[in-house]
Amino acid sequence: MPFINTKTSVEITPDKETLLKEKMGTAIRHIGKSESWLMLNFDDKCRLYFKGDNKEPMAMVEIALFGKASDSQYDALTEELTKEISSILSIKPSNIYIKYEEVEHWGYNGFNF
Repeated sequence: MPFINTKTSVEITPDKETLLKEKMGTAIRHIGKSESWLMLNFDDKCRLYFKGDNKEPMAMVEIALFGKASDSQYDALTEELTKEISSILSIKPSNIYIKYEEVEHWGYNGFNF
């Protein structure tokens, strides 16, 4: 089960949230997962700073993945997510950061995978 936690300094309207949800559900295939197990969180209007500045829109995306993926899979996912977030939220690609975490243990429904 991947979990994508997206923090942005800009507002995410309900329509944009739905579009992001759909695009992320499609993009997750790059790491061999499907939307049926994808969990998402969107935090908008966060007070994000980079290099001591918060004047430009930015996003921090954290992806937790049960298991592992290859470098090429992560590259493809980063490329697609950056493109979609930039397009939908008008954030420059240079202000979108993506962090990956491979999780060895994941609990669900009272047991661990």
